[in-house]
Amino acid sequence: MFYLKIVVLCVLVVLAGAERRFPDGFKFGAATAAYQVEGAWNVSDKSPSVWDIFTHDQPHAIADGSSGDVACDSYNKWREDIELAAELGLHFYRLSISWPRLLPNGFTNIISEDGTRYYNDLIDGLLEKGIEPVVTLYHWDLPQNLQDLGGWTNPLIVGWFKDYARIVYTLFGDRVKTWITINEPIVICEVVYTMGTFAPGISSPGIGNYLCGKNILMAHAAAWRVYDEEFKPKYHGKVSLTNQIFWMEPYSEEFIEEAEFTMQYAAGFYSHAIYTKEGGWPPTFEKYIAEKSKREGYPRSRLPPFTEEEKEFVKGTHDFYAVNHYTSRLARSLQPGETAGLWPMFGAGEIDVFLDVHPDWPQAANSWFFVNPPGLRKLLVWLKKNYGDLEYMIIENGYSTREGDINDSKRIQYYQDHLEQVLLAIQDGVNVTRYTAWTLFDNFEWTDGYTSKFGLIDVDFNDPSRKRTLRNSARFYANIIKTHSLDDINTINKI
Repeated sequence: MFYLKIVVLCVLVVLAGAERRFPDGFKFGAATAAYQVEGAWNVSDKSPSVWDIFTHDQPHAIADGSSGDVACDSYNKWREDIELAAELGLHFYRLSISWPRLLPNGFTNIISEDGTRYYNDLIDGLLEKGIEPVVTLYHWDLPQNLQDLGGWTNPLIVGWFKDYARIVYTLFGDRVKTWITINEPIVICEVVYTMGTFAPGISSPGIGNYLCGKNILMAHAAAWRVYDEEFKPKYHGKVSLTNQIFWMEPYSEEFIEEAEFTMQYAAGFYSHAIYTKEGGWPPTFEKYIAEKSKREGYPRSRLPPFTEEEKEFVKGTHDFYAVNHYTSRLARSLQPGETAGLWPMFGAGEIDVFLDVHPDWPQAANSWFFVNPPGLRKLLVWLKKNYGDLEYMIIENGYSTREGDINDSKRIQYYQDHLEQVLLAIQDGVNVTRYTAWTLFDNFEWTDGYTSKFGLIDVDFNDPSRKRTLRNSARFYANIIKTHSLDDINTINKI
């Protein structure tokens, strides 16, 4: 009996270890975005982006009055960046192309030789180190001259983005096999047009945000179809967009309907048209806005409809589902005098749902960021339930601090807890294939400037050379990549 107990105990230990190992082929990476790290805002023939103009003209809109003019200086320090990515053992590195760096006037009649050279060097350098480049076409840095023509509220941008995508695929498609068309449409449309706080800072709640939303879905579909028809037969890559999604937890059992409705707004708005058989807007939300618009005296819904032809054009334009996730909210019905609040993205009081946080959820450095690890697992299960048994990639997940401490124990805990939830989601049957840490370096964090730090690697922005230093979280993450598991989580000095 004693030996039987020992055998059972050994089996349980082995099984427990197996549960904390990631599947074979699971990939770990880290991400950055062009405007946040490159700097070199006016080098060569690069034209200004909306963020260049916004930060220069409205420095008061940035917490520390800063800009991305120099940022991490990755335009000049790309070799060092690649060495650090290799030191961590990253399987892939997610970067973005700066539209105005590659196409100085936003259109395809002028292609920058220097911009092309920079991205060729970066992509080739990664591949030489055995690191896969994962490339985002658009991470918020729209050429300002296209914004002057209406930007994402002008339906002509669908063609402009399609043309831009074709150029990028032509230049780099022989080496890049995983593409993100557009990063976080909900931020591009809601934080810009509903809240008016991100570049270009235009307040048009209930109108501009919905014009933007439809045009982004159409532009994504156009870029996906260009790749699918012209490049996929030759290069065999994958293309999708990525959505940032807060998990909406019911405040209590009586508010399950409110939480689900809010998920259809937060996630379904940029997913239903692509990932469902019906296409178009989420039906519950489309009906809600139509009825609300009528009550407000509009002759038609503020939400621009999809024609049947447009529905067919957008449906099925994906090769995987990419999700960015950081935090959660509690959802309940509004009480008299309450509004939905400014974050996440419901500043106009469009929906009659109050979003709150649990008192036990710790707050990170950002005002909107509260930590609830189980939300990631619940979100992944929800996505599979709503959009099917797809390949799911976590394309951003990370933690912010105010301090630049090298011993960043809270960030380590955040990664550990969320990776455990990824493993649980995989055990739930969700086909999660990638995890991406946001971010590789401290960088320009939009309206937070340099006051919040997400980096696995510290960057000294007071040093003209932008000295980089690995944090303990970088060593922790490197060890997870090396062991492909969470079994040895207490060892962080193995690189």
